[in-house]
Amino acid sequence: MNPFGRIVRTEAELKELAGSPSPLAVNKAIPVLDGHCRDFIAKAPIVFIATADAAGACDVSPRGDAPGFTAVIDDKHLLIPERPGNRRFDSMRNILDNPQIGLIYIIPGLEETLRISGKACIVKDTDCLAPLEAQGKIPLFGIGVEVEQCFVHCAKAFKRSKLWDSASWPAEESLPSAARMLADHAGATGLTEKDITAALKESYEKRLY
Repeated sequence: MNPFGRIVRTEAELKELAGSPSPLAVNKAIPVLDGHCRDFIAKAPIVFIATADAAGACDVSPRGDAPGFTAVIDDKHLLIPERPGNRRFDSMRNILDNPQIGLIYIIPGLEETLRISGKACIVKDTDCLAPLEAQGKIPLFGIGVEVEQCFVHCAKAFKRSKLWDSASWPAEESLPSAARMLADHAGATGLTEKDITAALKESYEKRLY
């Protein structure tokens, strides 16, 4: 049973409901990393990466470090270092199945974002990765991206959410507990909230790089 009632099934329906894009929206995409894009990436400390496997199952995952952690190689290629994580490798396994990738770069305090799409590969070449060294460690591999499209995404989502307005943020004591969520979701492991809190603390303090 469909819980959503009436749904849109065609692009024509979509346009009838919401209208067509403006000339600016249609023409703002460019196929290269120009000076504006390079400057944006150089100031961005975080990027969200969207990938999908061969069957189309999707994943979105953040990557972050000091501003400019992404290396812009030339106007068509960039390289994102892969720092230590949980070794699920969701993004990496997807890239092996399906190279298409989407990126959103975010700069704190700026409501517009930079969207990039293209084709990805997993890079293990030490010469390429050496410039991405951090805290004395060269990443074992990284995500190479051949850029197909870049454009600025408007600020409406950030304005509606008031993301950068600290006055709108929830009280710290009301925030969800990641450790409690993990303990409940991964109950088969037998780990308690206290166990996971300690494990997260150790990971964040000792295994960021």
